[in-house]
Amino acid sequence: MRGAADTDVVIVGGGFGGLATACYLAEAGADVTVVEKNDQLGGRASTLEGEGFRFDLGPSWYLMPDVFERFFGHFDRTPAEYYGLTRLDPHYRIFFKEDVGPAPTGDPPGRHDGPTGDILDVTDDLDQIEALFEAHETGAGDTFREYLETSKENYEIGMEHFVYEDRSRLRDFLDPRLAVYARGLSLLGSMQDHVEEYFDHPKLQQLLQYTLVFLGGSPQNTPALYNLMSHVDFNLGVFYPEGGMYGVVEALVDLGAELGVDYHTGEPATAIVGSRDGFSVRTPTGAHRADVVVSDADYAHTERDLLPPLKRQFDESYWDSRTYAPSAFMLYLGVEGAVPALEHHTLVLPGDWDPHFETIFEHPAWPEDPAYYVSVTSKTDDSVAPDGHSAVVVLVPIAAGLPDGPDRRAAYREQILADLAENTGEDLRDRIVFERTTCVDDYRSMFNSEAGSALGLAHTLRQTAVLRPPHRSSAVDGLYFTGSYTTPGIGVPMTLISGEHTAEYVLDDL
Repeated sequence: MRGAADTDVVIVGGGFGGLATACYLAEAGADVTVVEKNDQLGGRASTLEGEGFRFDLGPSWYLMPDVFERFFGHFDRTPAEYYGLTRLDPHYRIFFKEDVGPAPTGDPPGRHDGPTGDILDVTDDLDQIEALFEAHETGAGDTFREYLETSKENYEIGMEHFVYEDRSRLRDFLDPRLAVYARGLSLLGSMQDHVEEYFDHPKLQQLLQYTLVFLGGSPQNTPALYNLMSHVDFNLGVFYPEGGMYGVVEALVDLGAELGVDYHTGEPATAIVGSRDGFSVRTPTGAHRADVVVSDADYAHTERDLLPPLKRQFDESYWDSRTYAPSAFMLYLGVEGAVPALEHHTLVLPGDWDPHFETIFEHPAWPEDPAYYVSVTSKTDDSVAPDGHSAVVVLVPIAAGLPDGPDRRAAYREQILADLAENTGEDLRDRIVFERTTCVDDYRSMFNSEAGSALGLAHTLRQTAVLRPPHRSSAVDGLYFTGSYTTPGIGVPMTLISGEHTAEYVLDDL
């Protein structure tokens, strides 16, 4: 990257995208200040503590370790200098609420009888996973290996030529080399169409598509290219970082501090005034002068609330027409005793999850038979709960913008805890000693999130690559954006890469 000496940069928002951008620009010589609305850095990846329990507020899956190694490697560091990693085995456990499709033959490894349907454990052993696929569908074992090989190829080509090399402008796709890079990639169609070409059994289809929730999409609206997530899951593995995902936030903060970044928490930006070499980022306590401004705040909030109308790239109709990633109903539970039926990562899935996705993207409503995720970090980390207790987080994806309120939350809490008890055998209701919830209204208030989305813009067919909002403002010279709204998109690894792209745009323009 080019140098940026004598350049004052203010970054609005201290999520992963903002923290990464800060590190890159500080390393290039800029004087970087991060102003963060909340009292903690990390944005949605901050932490919740109380009565001896500690929870990751948002992201809890450490995937794509190669991206973190690459990030720290840029600064001649390694992740191990900041936090340790534990590789999880099994990666996760799935409880099926009901058994759909043909029953598996024999007694395949990783399958158990559950209270209402099968339990499948996805482990580090690919031979075991192959046998599990074969037991559900004749020939599916070999097909799984073929699918995984395609996924690996898509990952390696996609990351090198479409993710690390930013192609967020239409002209970037006129590069004649792309025809070579893209040859054989699964670029067209939806993930559901793609997976159906390989497997008929509904359980196998679900197993290969659950990661779409992390991308804020559904099997019907996420591009087939994201089959690359199977390589992430089965080949690269699932890890737990020391201190949880907030331990990774602290690592970026420490790295930034080593590079000279100045952090201001509890200081929300109220306006961005001016342009290149003459910005003023206003806060309730004063103003920060800047030559360049980078916003890691919610993109729509930045344009609507921090900029005057003539300095906005998009009007109300643009934001109203976007498809937002789900919000979430979250339960953070301190539980007395162990929860032996649950793994560090657990998924509870209905036999048919299409109705749940329809309530997120087609007909917004609280799902009646939800698919949801349960995290029990105390299975791996003794420090997150007092002795003899468990730290449990339940995440139910719901439609962004749903009406929220205490009565609705209380009723849905009862529904989810009853569902968990029925389908996993773990009844937590009489053992809860600490409890917090977050939902749509909290994402709005804590993160100024459009429609109360927990993630930002979904990775739909019409909101990928050049169809996402740009890193560089077309209306204000010297204003840039980073984070999940921009390319490459949603997820902690992607926002780290977004920070790199944004820094490159800033430095190219100096």
